[in-house]
Amino acid sequence: MPTVDVLLSADAIQDRIQEMATQINQDYEGETLLLVGVLKGSYLFLADLAKRLTGDVQIDFVQVSSYKGGKSTTGVVQIIKDLDVLIEGRNVLIIEDIVDTGLTLSHLLELLKTRRPKTIRIASLLRKPEALQTPLDVDYVGFDIPKEFVVGYGLDYEERFRNLPFIGIYREP
Repeated sequence: MPTVDVLLSADAIQDRIQEMATQINQDYEGETLLLVGVLKGSYLFLADLAKRLTGDVQIDFVQVSSYKGGKSTTGVVQIIKDLDVLIEGRNVLIIEDIVDTGLTLSHLLELLKTRRPKTIRIASLLRKPEALQTPLDVDYVGFDIPKEFVVGYGLDYEERFRNLPFIGIYREP
């Protein structure tokens, strides 16, 4: 049976999300903001962040994948679900659960830029600086974490562990 060792507690996650929301509220004061959640992993982070944003906030989702059931990327990015709304002329904040290699998010960012948003920024709960394979500016980062496979708080291994209230390091038996 695999084990999950706690890396970030539920309280630490919520405290950091509040800090991120405060900064985002300041940066977008008086502006309409479109949150674009990257499914599936970002759904809990997006929900908790959105509840703390005070301005005019709208939400949509996109689903991309470069993983096929394992713990490492295939390098091939697929759009599984595209946006339902137009983003031209809008302030877009991509909400990501984790920036690992950065390859999937870089691909998504380039795609969305072609749709001419007013601004486009990235908020990621987690980032693995040691794993980055492409330069990528993440505007709002919750936590920098080690190059470990993590689950919980929306992140999964083979669709399991998303429901954990904390983020933990997944360990094979």
